[in-house]
Amino acid sequence: MSGELAAVLLAAGRGTRLHPLTRLRPKALCPVGNVPLVDRALALVAGQGPAGPASVAVNASWLAEQLAEHLAGRAHVSIERPDPLGTAGGLARLREWIGGRAVLVGNADAYLSGGDLARLLAGWDGQAVRLLGVPGAPGEVGTFDGYRFAGFSLLPWRWVTDLPTGPGELVHAVWRPAEAAGGLQVVGFGGFFQDTGTPAGYLAANRHAAVAAGGRIVAPDARVDGWCEESVVGAGAVVQGRLTRSVVWPDGRVGPDEHLVDAVRAGPDVTVSVS
Repeated sequence: MSGELAAVLLAAGRGTRLHPLTRLRPKALCPVGNVPLVDRALALVAGQGPAGPASVAVNASWLAEQLAEHLAGRAHVSIERPDPLGTAGGLARLREWIGGRAVLVGNADAYLSGGDLARLLAGWDGQAVRLLGVPGAPGEVGTFDGYRFAGFSLLPWRWVTDLPTGPGELVHAVWRPAEAAGGLQVVGFGGFFQDTGTPAGYLAANRHAAVAAGGRIVAPDARVDGWCEESVVGAGAVVQGRLTRSVVWPDGRVGPDEHLVDAVRAGPDVTVSVS
């Protein structure tokens, strides 16, 4: 691929499926393996070149001030008020900032491990719309050429120029039209992908990170007195009881008589369980 590339990370959604966790912080700041999801996404796009406010933008709406503070000096933040504009509308709002460049678009809540995002850009002619994908189940609704969308797409500038300025989604404004015109290419991602938008998905991503790290991830200043298996413990947290396939957010507390299984603990008393 030749030419300048911009990156846009989509982080404006309300994250309602992750309530009550996303009442405390926007989904993009929810940690996986003790790293906020948006920081993981920033690292992925930086590996392909874009870095800093001139090359990377993040859209925000719900609890936007938290995200803007977290990203200060590291990305251009586009705040959508009063409501989020969707994936297409959010990108259209950034048209002037994009300024003629091709765009690497990523969902900030996508967890990717292993594999190689560079495959999405390798050999690109600058004309086709590209999607990163993982194999879908036979007959699965919402697939593209047998693949499920894996969080990142690549758009030529000519598709950005035609995006509607109101609320809208890329699947309807770009991906399906490009597919119908024979201009969509799906690139397989060889690593692990997880949509973290639900409690089950969020826990699965954290479990993957913990297992990859040897079975658990514990922040240096956290205290774990009890059992901790395939779990993640955040900064300043105290675990006196037991954790199995669970996550304790920074400053969270797990009492000596508690055993969290497939659950997220935020603060002293907010718990989300996956049965």
